[in-house]
Amino acid sequence: MPYLEMPIEEVLKSLSTKATGLSSVEARKRLDQYGPNIIQREREISPLKILFSQFNSFIVYILIAAVFVSFMLHEYIDSGVIIAILIINALLGFFQEYRAEKAVESLKKMAALHATIIREGRKVRVDTHDLVPGDIMVFESGDRIPADARIMESYLLEVMESSLTGESHSVHKIVEPVSETSTLGDMKNMVFGGTSVVNGSGKAVVVKTGMNTEMGKIAESIESVVDDETPLQKKLDRLGRRLGGLTLIICGIIIGFGILKGGHFLEMIMVGVSLAVAAVPEGLPIVVTIALAIGVKRMVGQNALVKRLPSVETLGCTTVICTDKTGTLTRNEMTVTKLFVNNSVFDVTGTGYEPIGGFTSSGEKTDPSPAELLLRIGVLNNDAELSDKGTIIGDPTEACLIVSAAKAGLNQKTMNDLFPRIHEIPFDSQRKRKSTIHQADHQTFMFTKGAPDTVLELCTRMDLNGEILPLSDEARHMIAETNRQFASHALRVLAFAYKPLKSDKDWDESDENDLIFVGLQGMIDPPRDEVRNAMNRCRRAGIRTIMITGDYALTAQAIATQLGIPGEAVSGEALEHMDDMTLQSTVKRVSIFSRVNPEHKIRIVRALRQTGEVVAMSGDGVNDAPALKEADIGIAMGITGTDVTKETADMVLLDDKYTSIVKAVEQGRGIYENIKKFVNYLLSSNLGEVLILFTAMIIGFRDAEGAIIMPLLATQILWLNLITDGLPAVAIGVDPIRSGIMEMTPRHPDEPIITKPMAVNIIMVSVLMAAGVLFLFERFLPDGAATARTIAFTSIVMLEMVRVTMVRSQYGLSFFSNMYLFGAIILSVLLQIAVVYIPPMNAIFKTTGLSLSHWIHIGMVMIALFIVGKVLTRLIHRPGKR
Repeated sequence: MPYLEMPIEEVLKSLSTKATGLSSVEARKRLDQYGPNIIQREREISPLKILFSQFNSFIVYILIAAVFVSFMLHEYIDSGVIIAILIINALLGFFQEYRAEKAVESLKKMAALHATIIREGRKVRVDTHDLVPGDIMVFESGDRIPADARIMESYLLEVMESSLTGESHSVHKIVEPVSETSTLGDMKNMVFGGTSVVNGSGKAVVVKTGMNTEMGKIAESIESVVDDETPLQKKLDRLGRRLGGLTLIICGIIIGFGILKGGHFLEMIMVGVSLAVAAVPEGLPIVVTIALAIGVKRMVGQNALVKRLPSVETLGCTTVICTDKTGTLTRNEMTVTKLFVNNSVFDVTGTGYEPIGGFTSSGEKTDPSPAELLLRIGVLNNDAELSDKGTIIGDPTEACLIVSAAKAGLNQKTMNDLFPRIHEIPFDSQRKRKSTIHQADHQTFMFTKGAPDTVLELCTRMDLNGEILPLSDEARHMIAETNRQFASHALRVLAFAYKPLKSDKDWDESDENDLIFVGLQGMIDPPRDEVRNAMNRCRRAGIRTIMITGDYALTAQAIATQLGIPGEAVSGEALEHMDDMTLQSTVKRVSIFSRVNPEHKIRIVRALRQTGEVVAMSGDGVNDAPALKEADIGIAMGITGTDVTKETADMVLLDDKYTSIVKAVEQGRGIYENIKKFVNYLLSSNLGEVLILFTAMIIGFRDAEGAIIMPLLATQILWLNLITDGLPAVAIGVDPIRSGIMEMTPRHPDEPIITKPMAVNIIMVSVLMAAGVLFLFERFLPDGAATARTIAFTSIVMLEMVRVTMVRSQYGLSFFSNMYLFGAIILSVLLQIAVVYIPPMNAIFKTTGLSLSHWIHIGMVMIALFIVGKVLTRLIHRPGKR
């Protein structure tokens, strides 16, 4: 890597770029030349592979065996039907699985990270895929490095390179050239794609992208969506295997009974094999994948990007939402409304990021010049940028300081030109302050901003109308009282100070002392209008909201009161003195935590989980990542969140709104209900078919010649499997969420998919279906075996359509609320009518046309099943309850 030993000027020259970045035209050319900055996936979506995988199952092998048995029996039509059904089933499975894969793939693209770069002298945010060699990257604590780059500027920059080197400690980075080395850990003036900035900030020029990076060389794909089976899929897979084993035993009994009662050996084998295929719910896991993928896609429309499918299941169990205040519960449009400078308070008019407004004192318009130094420090000690369109790049708190200065006529670019920054001591959550070093007129100044209590401790003097005076106890009391008054009105308050420096040394935290206090700026981020209603919905759903914020207790309490969060605030300092048992007791009754550190967040989440709560935790900073990992559901902010936080999280809010968390919980509950509906419907239908054939074999129905007659033939059973398990079952996956779903308490995470009431319901309906079908079969058997079979065959289809509506009615859904399901039912019925009345289909499925009388009898059994089933269901459990 030749860039190691080269001065940065030569690096820029060799890459044909400059400190102001590439032009947009040149960047496009290089993107065509070098390709996108992506690590190639280890496996691409292969349609052929998905198609062939549909034939790789035990059930398919049984069906292929059934084809050979049919040939041996000279039942060529039956073998043709089995082959056709095999192909149709494979195509259905293929389209469903391919659709699910494409949905997950699109989510991965949506979850792609972004980078801040300099193009044509301006900071812009771009997709990391669009980075090219020669781009100038800007990064800070919490950012993920998207490509290999040579460092141009470094301010206390430390990078975690464990993903490349395996070393668990961070590496301090420098600008100066280093000796050529092949050891990544010794390349101190380079940053590498896939590593994370853990401290400080910096600027670097991209030298390698995509598969040419160090990460690309070892082909370590950094993908956000995990494709593992979800816990629910594993549960259903186990359930399917158990039911399959039970079904095969029953099939064996049926074959044995049939042979003992004089049935033809191969014919009985065909019946048993067909029943096994129809009854074994081999499609359960894939249907869950489809339901989850569709649900996750639906969530994206509600600004919640779920990265891991198991998270959808956990969302439905959430009992506590721990959320930050700023930007999530509030608008994240900070506006400076008050200044304290020269022992006087000024009001600032205007809202948002438009620099429109002025300054007043005691209600009268006033000249802002006395506050010029205060406003100047705010705009210089600042990494945010304001666009002409009123949008920001950077922290909203810093952005509003640019706006307040602009209202006084202080332009950010002009200020930066007059007072160029030469060094900085970055902000972190422990120090609660940030200092920048600037030069002007051969003088060097430190400008400091931060939490008032922290900054005030470092001040020994104050600037009063341009005169430097000792900071007396009386002055300290006045500043503290003003800060308290500002905070009591839910204002976030920052203190500003400065001091001249000697210019012949390296500066660090030890220089942050003997500061000159200048003033305070108070800003507000008002609550979002929709949050209060969303919180009320959560309360009705049995979900607590806990506000965890770094702001003062007074500010937190004021916002909490407006939002209807009850109780007093507990500070991070108080948490420090609590043992684990005391904290567990505290989190049960307290819903507001103020002035907390990242370590406190972990303890709060852990205490909640130890008390049995299922916790969703939101965060945006790199220090929030451990708490997000500790929570059952980690939620990152999509707009303000750092790259590291987004990668740690299970879900990303695309709009940073609390209401999107609530909508995601609602969707999680709805998806789980749809899966339960599908399982209920599928198992009751399959069990009904098993009971019909099992009971028929035990009864021993015979035709006029004394031969054993079964209510269903092999081809008919396979047809049932196709049109009942195929069309309506999949359509249930897109059922709408019922209106009362957020009126229920959260389900327990360990609750089985088939609860006792559901199991009783499945058995009860299966018995009713079997009784109804066998009644019709025996009633019309004297009219001929073909007629009796056709009636039994058709009645099962119609009863299973009734069963779909019964399952959905338990959840309060109307018949026409899901038009996909309505269409699937109509299509299933029309296909069955075609099987009954179209001559070629008669020959294939050995059916005969039914009379009006036959349909009336089928209709009566349908009505009986619906009424009796509804009554018994109400006795088992109330509608909608689990």
